[in-house]
Amino acid sequence: MPKRPLFKQLLIWRARYISHNQFVVILSILVGFTSGVGAVVLKNLTHFIQHIMEGQLVRYYHEAFYFLFPILGLTLVYLIMKYVIRHRVSHGIPSTLFSISKRKGIMKRYQMFGSILTAPLTVGFGGSVGLEGPTVATGAAISSNIARLFHVNQTTRNLLIGCAAAGAMSSIFKAPIAAIIFAIEVFSLDLTIASMLPLLMASLSAILTSYFFLGNDVLLPFSLEEGFKLSDAPFYLLLGVVAAFTSIYFTEVYDRIQRLFDRIDSPIKKLVIGGSLLGMLIYFIPPLYGEGFEVINNLIAGNHQKAIQNNFLNLNLENIWVVILLLAGLVFFKIIASALTFGAGGVGGIFAPTLFMGSIMGNCVAKLINHSGFTNYPVSESNFTLVGMAGLMAGVLHAPLTAIFLIAEVTGGYELFIPLMLTAAISFGITKYFHPHSVYTMELGRKGELITHDKDHAVLTLMDINKVVETNFIKITTTMTLGDIVHEAVIKSNRNIFPVVDAKSNILKGIILLDDIRPIMFDPTLYSEVFARDVMQAPPDTIDIKKDKMTEIMKKFQDSNAWNLPVVDDGIYVGFISKSKLLTMYRRKLINITQ
Repeated sequence: MPKRPLFKQLLIWRARYISHNQFVVILSILVGFTSGVGAVVLKNLTHFIQHIMEGQLVRYYHEAFYFLFPILGLTLVYLIMKYVIRHRVSHGIPSTLFSISKRKGIMKRYQMFGSILTAPLTVGFGGSVGLEGPTVATGAAISSNIARLFHVNQTTRNLLIGCAAAGAMSSIFKAPIAAIIFAIEVFSLDLTIASMLPLLMASLSAILTSYFFLGNDVLLPFSLEEGFKLSDAPFYLLLGVVAAFTSIYFTEVYDRIQRLFDRIDSPIKKLVIGGSLLGMLIYFIPPLYGEGFEVINNLIAGNHQKAIQNNFLNLNLENIWVVILLLAGLVFFKIIASALTFGAGGVGGIFAPTLFMGSIMGNCVAKLINHSGFTNYPVSESNFTLVGMAGLMAGVLHAPLTAIFLIAEVTGGYELFIPLMLTAAISFGITKYFHPHSVYTMELGRKGELITHDKDHAVLTLMDINKVVETNFIKITTTMTLGDIVHEAVIKSNRNIFPVVDAKSNILKGIILLDDIRPIMFDPTLYSEVFARDVMQAPPDTIDIKKDKMTEIMKKFQDSNAWNLPVVDDGIYVGFISKSKLLTMYRRKLINITQ
């Protein structure tokens, strides 16, 4: 008997002695570790490049390098994608959500290293984006391929991708609870006992990995000195409203710039146009260079002069209104710089730009309150800076709970919990009204391909329309006689519905039900006198295989009360979908994702 390969023996041993739930926990620890390592590698590579570029060349040579760096970095990214990876590296979290929604949690192997090769070059050379998205995408791709290696099912694959997301965020921010909530909110994971333990172990594994490699170094070092006062509540309500409209501005600008670049066919043109515009912005506004966490930390520490000291107009920073104007300018231009980075072909995430804009927005609001004479006592600018980040996260990312717990964990306490809840809830509620989908999900949402916490919607999204289309219907042309219909279709078919198409173009013209011709089909005298076009009827509705999503298809069955609906592709007949087959597939998919 031939000897089994070692890995196959391992799989057999695992199946015998380790239960599925235990094995998922083991894999979640492994996924958390790999996500943590990915975060460390991405962070160190980026900071090394940024230290060389911004620290040496700009400081000791000339600030004109601020214009050249983004173009050079984006060119290197383009060359690596074309000649090394040979695939387009998509934005981190949206591409991961797409894999869950439409690829059953399967991510291609190049995605395990694609972001590691391209994101540090994008951000290190000045791309105005973050590393959180690429870190999540790297961890998710590794977890997806680990899941495939061990032959786990789709539900477990999706859970491990969520574990990777939790691990990545836990490692980056050293905020394990917020990381778990992030995975649940953004990836629409079901919070059950079965999913909670793997998420917890992945987050714990990742943060221990981060501490091992990076020590106590944290991205947002801060200790809370001023607590919440009830008299500040109206100002936090105001901050929530400002955060909402800033979130709407963020989403609109990002979406419109992406649409403009989508119209450009050539990646070279995108690179030249986007890179040049980005270089100009960074040359005139150096704080837009890279992620911008140094600016955030300066504002939290109360050093606004240091945060905006490189203004090209050399304006007087002793004038508080000049400071507020410059800070507002950073909020206005940051998303433009981020969108240009993506449009030009850069790889990164929008989490860091959201924190950047939110912190400055909160600081601006606090300064306006303190210097406008509305109150006899000053509000805490550092607290407003932190809560502003939460407000914009809640609005832009549609992740209010993540925003609340992230800032709570970063500050090392829960004294800001009430203002965080106030601001996040108002920002999220207003933004959700105008934009039902977050920046991460708006493209998938428009296409109806987004997985949500709504179980029915999630199941329908995961269903594949091509698997429910039936093609074993005999077609009838408009010119066929009743005799032809009886002999060529009715006798040979076991179906009671027949599509009527144009003989040349195969375009669907109507349908004939067996009941339509039953009164006349046994009268031979009518066989040559009645034609298909005389007895056909319009279908109750039609399904467009390219445009209609499963949610729309189910609604068409509900509204038309039909049992069979024809499927077309630009008007050309494809087949039929039956309600019974659709419901059967729905039940199977529901059982599959709830196991």
